[in-house]
Amino acid sequence: MAGLERSESLPPLVDRLRDGQFHRLILTGMGSSFHALHPLSLDLISRGFTAVMVETSELVHYQSHFFDPKTLIIAVSQSGQSAEIVRLLEMNDQRSAIIAVTNTKESPLAQYADAVLLTQSGHEFSVSCKTYVTALMALKWLGDVLCERDVRHSRRELEHASPAVAAYLAHWKDHVGTLVSKLKDVRHLFLVGRGASLAAVGTGALIVKESDHFHAEGMSSAAFRHGPLEMLGREIFVLVFSGDTKTRALNQRLLEDIQAQGGRAELVGESAPTECFRLVHAVKAVTPILEILPVQMITLALAARAGREPGRFELATKVTTTE
Repeated sequence: MAGLERSESLPPLVDRLRDGQFHRLILTGMGSSFHALHPLSLDLISRGFTAVMVETSELVHYQSHFFDPKTLIIAVSQSGQSAEIVRLLEMNDQRSAIIAVTNTKESPLAQYADAVLLTQSGHEFSVSCKTYVTALMALKWLGDVLCERDVRHSRRELEHASPAVAAYLAHWKDHVGTLVSKLKDVRHLFLVGRGASLAAVGTGALIVKESDHFHAEGMSSAAFRHGPLEMLGREIFVLVFSGDTKTRALNQRLLEDIQAQGGRAELVGESAPTECFRLVHAVKAVTPILEILPVQMITLALAARAGREPGRFELATKVTTTE
């Protein structure tokens, strides 16, 4: 958080956005970097901007018509050198302005971009963890800059993140112990939510698969009713994120319907009845950061259950260099 500063290269882009020179904002990344863009996308749309989320792999091969001076690209990549990001830089050829959010100062993305936000989360050898939460912080701050909000207020909001995370993680061993019991006989995990919670839903399913070689699927709460609901049984566990007040009642109803059908489901949120799924009360801006914590505990519980080291790559690598 201390490293978030309004760089000299950002204000000219904000001015061009305000003046209508950018007709659209393309938000792009791969894996957890892509999922982390959900809260920013909703924020920009609520302010009247045309914001489009698209995976970098799809952008470079099927939507390259977006590369023009009327497009502002926000590209997120922990390494700044994945195969898709490198191709994006080559294909764009400086046609669209790019704001980079990355953890690697010397990366091609950081060197090429018109403006750079460095997450400064240090080396990460395994699945996205600290690079993901710091990206969420940087993107929240970037949204406030682009929407020309008071950045001092943004800092005050983000200051809630560290103590809230620390309060939850203070009991991580208890959380993992509870989850080992909760997930007994489970073979399939679904994570569902709406709005900004889709960041944790998508990233959560990804890191469970990476960390534990365990089947997990992330989707919207509404999409779960359109088919997967039929799969309910003792081997299925559904994690329902309560999310924003706008759709919280709908998510609660889904939870109740799953449980009424004899399904195994738990709520993630401030009012969750089970402590390992209960989030510390914090400002709305911090919620997406807190929502990933119970899923990180799940990766530890599943690894303990299987007798394996969580997050140890056996087939993949930390940086994906092949398309």
